[in-house]
Amino acid sequence: MNESERIADQLRSAFDGQAWHGQSVLELLKDVTAEEAVARPVSGRHNIWEIVLHNIVWNVMTSNAVKGEPMKNLTVEEDWPVVKECGEDAWRRTLKNLEEVKAHLVSSISEFKDEHLNDTVPGRSYSYYVLFHGLIQHNLYHAGQIAILKRKRSQVSSI
Repeated sequence: MNESERIADQLRSAFDGQAWHGQSVLELLKDVTAEEAVARPVSGRHNIWEIVLHNIVWNVMTSNAVKGEPMKNLTVEEDWPVVKECGEDAWRRTLKNLEEVKAHLVSSISEFKDEHLNDTVPGRSYSYYVLFHGLIQHNLYHAGQIAILKRKRSQVSSI
């Protein structure tokens, strides 16, 4: 296994595998309903659905960067898309989109040539190596937020 394949494996593991730290992103999301995803148990903070949409944005941007597209600086609205449709079908579509985007990204990183890992990402001042590892960290950071929001949700519903 080369370095890009190992990085892709770590991304996959954090997303839908046996993550070293605990529950992967998909494990955390598997029992979340649309109502729970859009709820805001912590006032003034992002909800689960917004975090998932934000995660999709950064995975798509990384996939595009792998293809050589410059990473642009996002506006707040682009970085944190607003949930426009709140039903269960829309939530399932969002989760399906997350899974598809992640699968594509894992495949793209797996096929990335190791000799280009130290190349600078177009539109950024850091390497692909830093981007790929940073994205894994980003996903796990937000997985932690989702876990906390789920815990807050269960505390509120048990009162």
